[in-house]
Amino acid sequence: MSTIRPEQPAHDAFLDTVLRPVAWDEYIGQGRIKQNLRILLSAARERGQPPEHILFYGPPGLGKTTLAHLVAHELGASVKATSGPAIEKTGDLASLLTNLSPGDVLFIDEIHRLPKAVEEVLYPAMESGTLDIILGKGPSARIIQLDLPPFTLVAATTRIALLSAPLRSRFSGGTFRLSFYSLDETKEILLRSARILKTELDAEACHEIARRSRLTPRTANYLLKRCRDFAQVHKQPLSANVARDALALLEIDERGLGVLDRALLETIIVKFGGGPVGLGTIAAALSEEHATIEEVNEPYLMQIGFLERTPRGRVATEAAYRHLNAKLPASAQEKLL
Repeated sequence: MSTIRPEQPAHDAFLDTVLRPVAWDEYIGQGRIKQNLRILLSAARERGQPPEHILFYGPPGLGKTTLAHLVAHELGASVKATSGPAIEKTGDLASLLTNLSPGDVLFIDEIHRLPKAVEEVLYPAMESGTLDIILGKGPSARIIQLDLPPFTLVAATTRIALLSAPLRSRFSGGTFRLSFYSLDETKEILLRSARILKTELDAEACHEIARRSRLTPRTANYLLKRCRDFAQVHKQPLSANVARDALALLEIDERGLGVLDRALLETIIVKFGGGPVGLGTIAAALSEEHATIEEVNEPYLMQIGFLERTPRGRVATEAAYRHLNAKLPASAQEKLL
């Protein structure tokens, strides 16, 4: 069956939705997860039952939300989407659950941010399909138990460690970790996105964008859109040279490092002799929040081998020195041995 795409909206604010795959064959990467999901969904369909609850986790931008919508699409079900911070009270969750139709998919993004009281109401809903509502207070309080229609909860989180053990254990359909993409997969994603955007993208330009994308589809699509804008304004085709000029203007180097990434490494190398240095000291030197450095910058720098976390603090690696064309002092060599 052919996939019918919506008309491309006029504003980039909606382009992320347009670029999102709407069928399994369009979804590139995460092959093992797709295989497991297909078995889970096919078996549930054959039994005439909704699949068990599913949890996706991993860094942002890897396709957790897309997979949730693909699950609903594969089932031919409606998806009701919300997020953990949007469900402030138990009444908010009760309203969501009681408005579901049989077979619906309820998608909760950033589920680790659910309030504790709301999470406890979710347990019986997931496990036995019931909703316990307390009416009144004190000795006159009573509990009404409502039966819910069969549904599948699909949840996503970037911080699985913040989920309580009882909640994690109730995702009996599977807990799946999304991993970073390969360079070839990222190129495939870029070529597909370029076709949807009706943008000519040659192989060399695709490579230049892909290797700066941090191997993350959301980042790759963001860079593609900005390169497309640059080419359009300068009335040039999106060639490798144009892509390099556009990415240089964004101050993103050939390894995908931005201004703050390089400033972080330079601070460790220049001001603190390559480390070890504590996170608080680095944050003060950069005038940045601890959480920004720890959650935004460090994971990628560690992934590509530019930074190490040690018991004594952060240490810049030899690869980081080479990337910044910095001389590796004797003291730093001893630390790296």
